[in-house]
Amino acid sequence: MSTVTTSRPPDENLAASLGVETLRGWLRDMLLIREFEVRTMQAYQNRLIGGFCHVYIGQEAVAVGCIAAAEDDDPVVTAYRDHGHALARGMPAKYGMAEMFGKIGGCAKGKGGSMHFFDVSRHMYGGHGIVGAQTPLGAGLAFATKYLDEVIENGRSRRVTLCFLGDGALNQGAFHEALNLAGILDLPVIFIVENNGYSMGTAINRGTTMGEDITTKALGYGMEGVVIDGMDVMNVYNGMKPVVERCRTGSRPAFVEIRTYRFKGHSMSDPRKYRTRDEEREYEAEDPIEKLAEFLMREHDMTDDEYKAVGREVKAEIRDAVKWAEASPPTPESELYTDVYVEEFGPYRGTSPPQILTDGD
Repeated sequence: MSTVTTSRPPDENLAASLGVETLRGWLRDMLLIREFEVRTMQAYQNRLIGGFCHVYIGQEAVAVGCIAAAEDDDPVVTAYRDHGHALARGMPAKYGMAEMFGKIGGCAKGKGGSMHFFDVSRHMYGGHGIVGAQTPLGAGLAFATKYLDEVIENGRSRRVTLCFLGDGALNQGAFHEALNLAGILDLPVIFIVENNGYSMGTAINRGTTMGEDITTKALGYGMEGVVIDGMDVMNVYNGMKPVVERCRTGSRPAFVEIRTYRFKGHSMSDPRKYRTRDEEREYEAEDPIEKLAEFLMREHDMTDDEYKAVGREVKAEIRDAVKWAEASPPTPESELYTDVYVEEFGPYRGTSPPQILTDGD
């Protein structure tokens, strides 16, 4: 019988026990994502970036907290609002920015753009532009790791897949098929719904049944459902870490609703007329970056000057990333004929994943 846990504070503050350096690292990661997105918006407005562009401002705690709760070789797959997940996974900002600019130095050689960040060497498998299309891929990654780990690890499934999706994907058929398969096959995958309240411009309670508690959807597939406050990175880690460990040790799927909010529009072309400025201010007051900074100042004597210094360091890193992306050569036409078919590919064949990222400088 599956269990649905309501939204409540975790029983144990696991994040607080990790040490101040880990928490400072999370603060830097969230600041890095925020600054990356700010400069992305500027570059888009200056027509340096084409196509669709969806920024992650406001949701930084979700990617940082969830990925911190996993191991480095646990696969990650997500939807098209993917910059934050890639950076949280350790992708250097310059490779992400070059991808935005459509340059050969990008993480997908400039062929994927904003919605298709990949970094196989860090087990980051996209970035997918079709709503809900990543959920069967998440189930497939979990099937692959379970099958191969059980062979290599003598019957033990060692890896857990984190499959991120937006609340708009809940109504896609592929989502339900993936959950059904994961439940039947006992796949070690966690479906993480980043519920920011809106599917583009449609409020969740207007487009999804049981919009107030979407974890009820987990019941039909025999899996655990958990609700987590996504506006506090420590809460995200505290809620996710036990789920990851249960999924890992029991080789069972789970469903996590993380309640968050995007401070900007759905995409760069969104005027946000479907929500009020008062609503936006209410959530902006819950900024996860400021929350962690205040905690570090209160509990670990971080000074305001130290906080500002991290901000300056991050801004410099992103400025360098933009310069590197601008200097990277355009993707040549010959790349149209590469990476189309792969006869043999090996992140799960006992070989090291290919490292396609190079500095080029």
